[in-house]
Amino acid sequence: MKNILVIGAGRSASSLIKYLLDNSSKENWNITVGDVAIDLVKQKSANHPNSRAIAFDITNDKQREEEIKRADLVISMLPASMHMNVARDCVRFKKHLATASYVSKEMMKLDAEARSEGIILLNESGLDPGIDHASAMKVIDHIHEQGGELTSFQSFCGGLVAPECNDNPWGYKFSWNPRNVILAGQGTAQFIENGEYKYIPYNRLFTQICTIEVFGHGKFDAYANRDSLSYRKFYGIENIPTMLRGTLRMPGYCQAWNVFVKLGLTDDSYKIEASDTLTYKQLLESFLPVGKQSTKEKLTTFMGAEMNEEVMNKIEWLGVFEDKKIKVKNATPAQILQDLLEEKWLLKEHDKDMIVMQHQFEYTLNGQAKKITSSLVVKGDDQTYTAMAKTVGLPLAIAAKLILQGKISARGVIIPTKKEIYLPVLNELENYGVKFEEKES
Repeated sequence: MKNILVIGAGRSASSLIKYLLDNSSKENWNITVGDVAIDLVKQKSANHPNSRAIAFDITNDKQREEEIKRADLVISMLPASMHMNVARDCVRFKKHLATASYVSKEMMKLDAEARSEGIILLNESGLDPGIDHASAMKVIDHIHEQGGELTSFQSFCGGLVAPECNDNPWGYKFSWNPRNVILAGQGTAQFIENGEYKYIPYNRLFTQICTIEVFGHGKFDAYANRDSLSYRKFYGIENIPTMLRGTLRMPGYCQAWNVFVKLGLTDDSYKIEASDTLTYKQLLESFLPVGKQSTKEKLTTFMGAEMNEEVMNKIEWLGVFEDKKIKVKNATPAQILQDLLEEKWLLKEHDKDMIVMQHQFEYTLNGQAKKITSSLVVKGDDQTYTAMAKTVGLPLAIAAKLILQGKISARGVIIPTKKEIYLPVLNELENYGVKFEEKES
């Protein structure tokens, strides 16, 4: 009997937990699910005979250590900032760990010790990062095995709302951590284009966008991710002339979001005292130059040529020109904006979300220029089993099964760029409707 500890039962964990429970009898697993919200844990584990629901406090060292000692494998669905105590305990007690989060510098420091102890610290095994790595490496390896030379790799992904449920002018609703959406792109985007390094600072990020078309699903805005360069080494394409990773949104989203960036309403570095005594209109006024114009006119003047009727309609729909009180007290601008958007961009009871991913590979083979476009579109079932929960949780759960079955030989800090991981994960994902469509020209 193998023991699995799942830490975190939030919105992205539903499909992961269901997969583990559905396979528990066949694989001889006992699954403990822990979260600070015990009701959420009980809901997700559904009194399954092979499950154990516990109230779990990640800051309780004694409880954390005891639960990790009991486990053969730990799956952390915590925010990335909370992984490290779990990871250090896993190495200390010689337990495997799997997460969907990016590999941090702190996590990488555990690599040598984990390899020495024969422990797997599998990261970036969700959607993006995760499925993007697996699906990209499948094509890259195929190109290299044919003797081809990859000259350009561009990869885009977005968590969106399904078109039939798109009932707001932004074309967006939250299906994952709202805070990450508010703070998205902060820093400087870095990529390489035709052999030249390119940089886009945050204040220009949502103005320098491109259009991506996915056959049968229309066009999307794409803006550059912060780091498109480090994966060259992981993918074995260190000398590639062009590499860009980006995020997808519905057309028009980026231009409207740039209003909040330019105003400073996505800033999370300071708090506005007594913010709950202000209205949204007063907040907006406080970020605009003094003048006798109306708030709307001031904003139009402030944005200049970047403002048009479509952008204004999006901003106005959110209610920021209204005399409605802000609910959060002593909050940062980003926290105030998040609170408002969690209300306006709520995924309703019968809404479905949608994941869109596309890779574009350009390469030469026998003197000919070729291109492969690989696209994925997944829709959610409901608010619990969302497309985001499927595409984050299922690859992580399948990879966890491979670890427990002894089918992953790599040790230390790894991501799913190796065939022993990505092939079985991608193959099984197709059973759940997570399948890439490839077109070659």
